[in-house]
Amino acid sequence: MAGFLRALAMSDAAKDPLQIALIGATGLVGRMVMEAVIGREDVRLTAIARREVPLPKGVRMDMIISKPGRWGDVLEDIQPRALICALGTTWKRAGKDEQAFRAVDQELVLNSAKVAKEKGIERFVIVTSVGANVGSRSLYLRVKGEVERDLAMLKFKRLDILHPGLLKGARIDDRRAGEGVAQALSPVMNLMMQGPLKDMRAIDARTVAAGALALASRKPGGRFTHNNEAIERASREWSVEE
Repeated sequence: MAGFLRALAMSDAAKDPLQIALIGATGLVGRMVMEAVIGREDVRLTAIARREVPLPKGVRMDMIISKPGRWGDVLEDIQPRALICALGTTWKRAGKDEQAFRAVDQELVLNSAKVAKEKGIERFVIVTSVGANVGSRSLYLRVKGEVERDLAMLKFKRLDILHPGLLKGARIDDRRAGEGVAQALSPVMNLMMQGPLKDMRAIDARTVAAGALALASRKPGGRFTHNNEAIERASREWSVEE
C-alpha cells in the first residue's frame, strides 16, 4: 500500500456504524461527502485516493492513498457495505483527448466497480450527470451513459445513479470559468427552468453528497436513477438522521 493517512478514530460509542468507501475524494462532491459525515457516528467513511488531499476539519474517517491497481486490496481490507463513486475529470483537464478523458470517467470508474463487485460490496452509488445517454452527441454525456449501462450489467444488489444538474460549490484546484458564470446566474436560471428543464437546474454539491450518503445507507435492492428532486429528498433524510 503506497501510503496511509488516518484521521481521528470513530468514537467507541458508535455501535456498528455502516462502513462506506469513497472514491473521488479530491473532487467537489467527494469533498462534500467527507464534510457531510462530520459528527456522524452511524457511519464510518474511508476514502481511497491516488493522492493526498486535506481532510475537512473535525472529520473522523480514514483516507488511504493507493494506486488504483491496489484498490481491490484496500476494499478487501476495509470491507465496506457500500461504495460511493464521485470520480470524474473534464475535457480540459484531460488535455482535450478522448482517450485520456475515458481513462478516468469510464475505465477507472468501471474497473473500480468490477473490483468492488468481486470483493462482495453490495451497494454502489455513482454521481454522473443529467442528460447522460449512450446516444448523446456530447462525448461527456455519451460516456456517462455508457458507464451507467455497463454498471447495470455488473448486477450490484443495489445501484444508485445520481443525475444532478449544474453542481454549485467552490472547487479547490479545478477552476472552471464557464461553470463559475453559470453558478452566478443559477438563481435566475433555476426560476426560468420549468417542466422538463427542472432536472437541469443547478444543485448544491453539499446536497448531492448528502443524498449519496443517504442512498448508500438504504437496504432495498434494485437499480435506481435519481434526478435533482429525488437527490434533494434523499439529502433531507440524511439531515434528519443527524
